[in-house]
Amino acid sequence: MLNFLPAPLLGTLTFVLLTVHTIVFFTMMLPFVLLKVMIPHTEVRYYMTRAVMFFGTVWIDGNTFIISITRKIRWDVQGLKGLKIDTSYLVVCNHCSWADILVLQRLFNHKIPFLKFFLKKELMWVPVMGVAWWALDYPFMKRYSKAFVEKHPELRGKDMETTRKYCQKFKRSHVTVLNFLEGTRFNYQKHEKQKSPYQHLLLPKAGGIAIVLSSMGEMLSNIVDVTIIYPDNEPPLSFWDFLCGRIPTIVVRVNALPVPKEFIGKDYEQDEGFRENFQQWINRLWEKKDLQIGKIMKQYKSKR
Repeated sequence: MLNFLPAPLLGTLTFVLLTVHTIVFFTMMLPFVLLKVMIPHTEVRYYMTRAVMFFGTVWIDGNTFIISITRKIRWDVQGLKGLKIDTSYLVVCNHCSWADILVLQRLFNHKIPFLKFFLKKELMWVPVMGVAWWALDYPFMKRYSKAFVEKHPELRGKDMETTRKYCQKFKRSHVTVLNFLEGTRFNYQKHEKQKSPYQHLLLPKAGGIAIVLSSMGEMLSNIVDVTIIYPDNEPPLSFWDFLCGRIPTIVVRVNALPVPKEFIGKDYEQDEGFRENFQQWINRLWEKKDLQIGKIMKQYKSKR
C-alpha cells in the first residue's frame, strides 16, 4: 500500500504507473491495430478487434492492480451475482466522475462481456487511447448543440444513425453496451441549469438506449442498472481526486432488469407513442435511483 504518501505525490505516482502500463499494452496490441487499419476485410477486422479486446481485458486487470496498491478504498458493492460472460447486456449508469469508468471496469471485467461505451468524437484524437478506442470498436459520437442543429437541420438524427450502425456491428458477438444516461458528469451548476427534478441526478437522455433496445434488444439478456455513489465526497469529483486517494469509499449497487419486450424493434424517432412511453419508463427508473442514492447517502452520514 502506498496510500501513506502525500496526496500530490500519490496522484503523480499513480498517473505515471497507469500511463506507463497503458503505453506498454498499447505497444503490444499495435500490430493487431495496424493489421485492422491496413486490411479492410470484415472478417480480418473482426478477429483483429477480438485480439485487441484480449489485450484490453488484461490491461484492465493491470489498472485494477495499480489502483489496489496505491490507495486504500472501502468498496461497498451489491448485486453482481448472476451476471454471465456469455451473453449481452445494456448497462445504464449515473455519472459522477471520470473515475466511474475505472470503477465499472474493475467490477465487471471477466464477469460480463467487454464494456463498450459511446465517446465524444473529439476523444478520437487523444494520444494512444484514441487509437485503442477505435480498434476496440468504441462508438464515436459527434455532439451538436440544439442551436447548431436548428441552423443545420441536415445534421438532425446523425447521432441516432451512428448508434444504429454500431448496434448492427455489436450483433456479431456478445457485448456489453454502457450508457451514462445523463450524458455528462454531475455537478450542482448543471443540476441547477437543467432544473432537474431529481436531487442527486441530472436529467436522463433516453434516445441513445432506446435505439440500442430497438436495434439489438432481442439479443440482450438484461438491462443492468448501476448506481455509483461516493458518499464521503461532494461533487464535482475530478479524476485527479481519485488519483490522489481523496475518494475513500465507493458504493455500487447493481440491479439486473428484464428487457421490456414492448420496446424491442420500435422506432424512437418516428413513433411518438413509443417515445413517450419509453421516456416515462426512464423517468421512473431515475426516480428510483435518486431515492436509492439519497437513502445510501443518509446511511453513510449517520455513521460518521
